[in-house]
Amino acid sequence: MRLNVKAFALACGLIWGLGLFCMAWWLILLEGNNPEPCLLNRVYPGYTMTPVGSLVGMVWGLVDAGIGGAIFAWLYNLMSKKCTKSE
Repeated sequence: MRLNVKAFALACGLIWGLGLFCMAWWLILLEGNNPEPCLLNRVYPGYTMTPVGSLVGMVWGLVDAGIGGAIFAWLYNLMSKKCTKSE
């Protein structure tokens, strides 16, 4: 079975990007705007627990997980092809 690289990358990007967006808004609603740097700010520049920062984090997450998902799907397809040839 082969994975569609583009579809898998898009799915991973959407899940992670929307997850970061929802997490930021959850914390904004519970604790209010907090423009102080957080742990994810070290990974994603511009990501803060503010409305604008949540959008920045969503874009960073979409790109980051999209690239990671594409690499994973490509490697999966490569390994799957080699395993089926050897059998």
